[in-house]
Amino acid sequence: MSVLAGIKVVELGQVLAGPFAGAILADLGAEVWKVEKPEGGDDARQMGPPFRHGDALNFHEFNRGKRSLALDLKSPAGLDALFRLLSHADILLHNLRPGVADALGFGAAVVTARFPKLIYCEMGAFGHLGPLRLRPGYEPLFQAFCGLSSITGEPDGPPVRMGASVVDQGTGMWTVIGALAALEQRRRTGRGCVVNTSLFETALMWAGQKISAYVNMGKLPERHASGHPNFVPYQAFATADGPLLVCCGNDRLFAKFCGVIGAPDWPADPRFATNRARLANKETLLPQIAELLAPWPRAVLAEKLVAAGVPCAPVNTIPEILAEKQTTAMEMLQPVPGEDFALVALPLSFDGERPRIRHGAPRLNQHGMTSEVIESAREAG
Repeated sequence: MSVLAGIKVVELGQVLAGPFAGAILADLGAEVWKVEKPEGGDDARQMGPPFRHGDALNFHEFNRGKRSLALDLKSPAGLDALFRLLSHADILLHNLRPGVADALGFGAAVVTARFPKLIYCEMGAFGHLGPLRLRPGYEPLFQAFCGLSSITGEPDGPPVRMGASVVDQGTGMWTVIGALAALEQRRRTGRGCVVNTSLFETALMWAGQKISAYVNMGKLPERHASGHPNFVPYQAFATADGPLLVCCGNDRLFAKFCGVIGAPDWPADPRFATNRARLANKETLLPQIAELLAPWPRAVLAEKLVAAGVPCAPVNTIPEILAEKQTTAMEMLQPVPGEDFALVALPLSFDGERPRIRHGAPRLNQHGMTSEVIESAREAG
């Protein structure tokens, strides 16, 4: 599945957000040239113990399907080679520190003036405007700075960082969305544009519901652990052999839930009959639910709830979700061609077919910085 076949991308990506955007485009069939510094390449190669070919696992995760060119962009020869690549590219994307691209001579204004059809994707930290636009930043910083950590965790506990890099990877996703929209605009107008994204904007977007509630209703968000601010019961409960998440999103589901767990009188109890009543009396209701669910084997309870139509799910560990038949059926874990390991594939399909990982991550400068390589890229265009 190569829906982006014929699209050429030049990526100057470091660590995660930029490389993730490049990996998405590569999995979708674009030809992605990863430009790295000659001394050590992308810092992600060293972020963790050696996994394969001397590079860390995270590097393989976010750089599969690409080609590697090592260019000294501080030298005239390196900059010239970059511009020769860009002369036949559709997309340039980078997440360099603010101001670096301009200082080295390939900032947005210079490049788009020289290549008006190019789509220039600039991934920043705090964004392209404002007093902090030149300040660098990283995933946990933005989870903290933009309020995400403040809404994550136990109600009486400290703020918690989410375990996934949702800001970095989210910024990579927004960049790809912007690049694809710009490709469509170019098809209609013949001109490229500058696509600006940032970790700051992505983090604010993920906090959007809480921000909107505060701006429009004056409502400060609370932490609910696995629970929900507007539904009860809608959280995880301990069972005899592991936690189970139960989601009663309306009164009908609550009545079904009560029938399964042995509390048939609760739906008629004025304290619990409606969701609003349950919200007002959750300090009374939730401990009683927890007491009833504690002796149940988790799989047995989940089977009965699903049969009754009550949404629920085990709170799986990573080994447990990998053992689920649904994970196998969806083929989300793919072997990497030419390697002896597997990686998680893109979470989308076209006509029922998921894009395949085409090959593993490149060795540093695997595809050389010779004039022949640049010329072959030109001819392929």
